[in-house]
Amino acid sequence: MTDYEEDQRNEIEALESIYPDIFEILETEPPCFRLSVLAEADSYEECDPLGVDLQFTYVPTYPDAPPDMEVLSPQNLTEEDVSTIQELLQQQAEENLGMVMVFTLVSAVQERLSELVEEKKKQAEEERERKQREEEEKEKKRFEGTRVNIETFLAWKARFDQEMAEKKKSKKDEDNSKKLSGKQLFERDTSLNDSDARFLDNEGDESVEVDESLFQDMADLDLDEDLDLED
Repeated sequence: MTDYEEDQRNEIEALESIYPDIFEILETEPPCFRLSVLAEADSYEECDPLGVDLQFTYVPTYPDAPPDMEVLSPQNLTEEDVSTIQELLQQQAEENLGMVMVFTLVSAVQERLSELVEEKKKQAEEERERKQREEEEKEKKRFEGTRVNIETFLAWKARFDQEMAEKKKSKKDEDNSKKLSGKQLFERDTSLNDSDARFLDNEGDESVEVDESLFQDMADLDLDEDLDLED
C-alpha cells in the first residue's frame, strides 16, 4: 500500500533543497506550495523576462492522482501563452501519474518559457526587419518621385496655375495697399506742407536771386527766329 503522505513529505523536502530561492510553502493541510518560475537567464538577453508562479496543492492520493495546479502572476505573457502552459502541465501530469512529478512539471514549464522567449525574440526581429523594409521602400519612392502621365501632369498643372494666380493676386493686393493718394501723402509727411508754405512765402519776396551762369550759353542755342514768344 502506497504511503501518500510520506511521498508528499519527501518531495517537499527535495523541492526546498532544489529551489531554495523560489519555493514557498503556503499551507500544510493539505500541503500547498508555490514556485516562481522564470525562463533561463541567458534566454532573454534581448527580451523582457518571462515567468509565472506555479501553485500546487496535493490531493490525498497524490502521486497516483495529479495535484491541483494553478498558473498565477504571468510576467510578459499573453493569455494564449498562459493557456499553453496550463495545457503542458495537464499533459505532463497525466504522463507521470504514479510518480512524484512536481520537479518534472517545473522543468517542463521552464523549458516552455525559454521557447517562448526565442519565439518573441524572433517576432521582434521580424518586426524590425519589416519596419526597415518599409522605411527603405519609402526612401526609394522619395528618390524615384511620382511617375508622370497625362492625368498626373494635368493635375499638377491645375495646382500650379492656381498657386501662381493666388501669388499674383496677393502681390497685387500688396502693391495696392502701398499706393497712397496725394492727400494721404500730405497727411503722412508734414514736411510737404512746410515746403509749400515756404514756396508761397518766397513768392512775395522781390529779392529773388538768379544764377546768371545758367544763361551764359544761351547765345550758342540755335533758336528759330520765327519762334512766337507772345503769350
